[in-house]
Amino acid sequence: MLEPLAPEKQTLMFRREKIQQHQGSHNITLILLFYLVFYCFLAGMFALTMWVMLLTLDDYVPKYRDRIPSPGLVIRPNSLDISFNRSDPQKYSQYVRNLESFLQRYNDTKQEGNADCSPGEYTLREEGEGMLQKACRFRRALLSFCSGLSDTNFGYHEGKPCVLLKMNRVPNGFHGKIIGLRPGGDPYVNCTVKKENPIQMHYFPKEGRFDKMYFPYYGKKAHENYVEPLVAVKLLFTKEDYNKELAVECKVNGSNLLNNDDRDKFLGRITFRIKVVE
Repeated sequence: MLEPLAPEKQTLMFRREKIQQHQGSHNITLILLFYLVFYCFLAGMFALTMWVMLLTLDDYVPKYRDRIPSPGLVIRPNSLDISFNRSDPQKYSQYVRNLESFLQRYNDTKQEGNADCSPGEYTLREEGEGMLQKACRFRRALLSFCSGLSDTNFGYHEGKPCVLLKMNRVPNGFHGKIIGLRPGGDPYVNCTVKKENPIQMHYFPKEGRFDKMYFPYYGKKAHENYVEPLVAVKLLFTKEDYNKELAVECKVNGSNLLNNDDRDKFLGRITFRIKVVE
């Protein structure tokens, strides 16, 4: 049977354990302090690197401009699968709200500060002008029956819905560097429905054209009031077209813009499905 330790030895062992605990906690504190300083140093180096990189960027000229791609085509309402019952407002109200919300910046109250530009001509920055570029006015009324002004339901209640099309923005540059999108020819939108019997469509503005006066685009900072030109397509469905899912393909034609690249199905074109239920 083990004999109990003498009081002197017990005191010595207790002191030794206290010293070891103190040294252990001290070592942990040093380790934590080291990692704190180390990661603060890394964060500072990262912030300094980002700051130096930002100094090399120009607010008005894109850094990489070796190739200007053709723009993609975008649809509103923001859906590639449109399906609704024309007799039930709740079924198409989401599309109406989406269109109305999107067209708010095309209201006359928002456009009155923009300029009346020369149709058919590029709106280029003139020498001696400041860094801000004037934006050309695009009135909502140009979309006629698809403007939401005379028909607040955009034709959805009568089974003849409207869709809006626009091209993505491709920025231009300053300092004499013309690098932005300036489409050649006379670009216009043409839509086809993949079915035996064609469907009649109305285009707004006239002939579904993107006027060249809205190009080039000089970037968000220099062209802060810029709005993209729109083309509205009103699909004139008949009763024979109801209760069928139809594929509609729209392309930008009449220009040098690409619309047949198999690697990018949205480059200069867009395909969406639409179904109207009675």
